[in-house]
Amino acid sequence: MKCGKPVPEAEMEYCHDCEKHHLAFDQGKSVWVHKGTVAKAIYQFKYKNKRNYGKIFAREMADVYGGQIKRWNIQEIIPVPIHKKRRKKRGFNQAEIVADELGKLLQLPVNKKAVRRIQNTAPQKNLDRIKRVENLKGAFELSQDYKPVQRILIIDDIYTTGSTIHTIAKLLKENGAGRVYFLTISIGQKR
Repeated sequence: MKCGKPVPEAEMEYCHDCEKHHLAFDQGKSVWVHKGTVAKAIYQFKYKNKRNYGKIFAREMADVYGGQIKRWNIQEIIPVPIHKKRRKKRGFNQAEIVADELGKLLQLPVNKKAVRRIQNTAPQKNLDRIKRVENLKGAFELSQDYKPVQRILIIDDIYTTGSTIHTIAKLLKENGAGRVYFLTISIGQKR
């Protein structure tokens, strides 16, 4: 498995997205499938200022995937950045909160300045795969003083098609990073 998305048949090694598209990250996991109570909790976390949910989500990530993170031999955690305008409106970056908490729990460094979102892109949630990829072209840049490491863990809230994580992983690898993994709170079920 590459992204951890549920597959319709047990014999399938990859989901349809991973089967059809080359994705720059090496592997990833999500704690839950994005539906029901989980989807509502993430919505509350992001849009209703329930920042304390970040600690709960990070604790679950550590409990479920702490061993996997050790096996990946992660050297640095990087949260998916949001644009400064979105951060100003929301007041926080949900991926940063989860990354900070996970870093504390697993005693791993968190680099919040490694990647910057330089374009205020449209929200990805209403876009199909092709439009998501287009939307993210030129959206991120590495900070000038970033020093690449060999094993990185990207943290985000929801994995849908993998476009955001792919774009960041590709940027990191093009600039000297080794293996790039991801963890998200939840993962979509659509193909």
